[in-house]
Amino acid sequence: MTMLSINGVKHNIEMESETPLLWVLRDYIGLVGTKFGCGMGQCGACTVHLDGAAVRSCSTTIAEAAGAEVTTIEHLSQDVVGAALQKAWLEEDVIQCGYCQAGQLMSAATLLTDNATPSEEDINDHMAGNICRCGTYTRIRAAIKRAAAVLRDAKSTGGLS
Repeated sequence: MTMLSINGVKHNIEMESETPLLWVLRDYIGLVGTKFGCGMGQCGACTVHLDGAAVRSCSTTIAEAAGAEVTTIEHLSQDVVGAALQKAWLEEDVIQCGYCQAGQLMSAATLLTDNATPSEEDINDHMAGNICRCGTYTRIRAAIKRAAAVLRDAKSTGGLS
């Protein structure tokens, strides 16, 4: 049995320790926002946070996730950065088919958490592992920049701590 903390809730998982985290999230817990894309950790559709770091849940085992805090797209709005990104995503009309967007948002959240003023190059480098088959990269970058500006403005006016 493996104990996992997912979005702040403890779960006893009775599966093989080498089971990909993705399948536990989707099939065992019922959190279907995290998507299966390539199954090889290369497209980013399955991105979640493991102790605040973006990881590919299709190639992260539950043994690797044990003892860490797993955060999924369903919980992203509980964080000020995540909430700002989700709002910017809507304002920039990023979503086309939407399949990759959970992974895009999860990766963008780690970028803005680590770098409040990302350059175009920073954004491109950080988001390079997330594929959007619809090609909404321009809108994704615009939404990241918008969220970064909102977060900076809020912090400078005392709106964030």
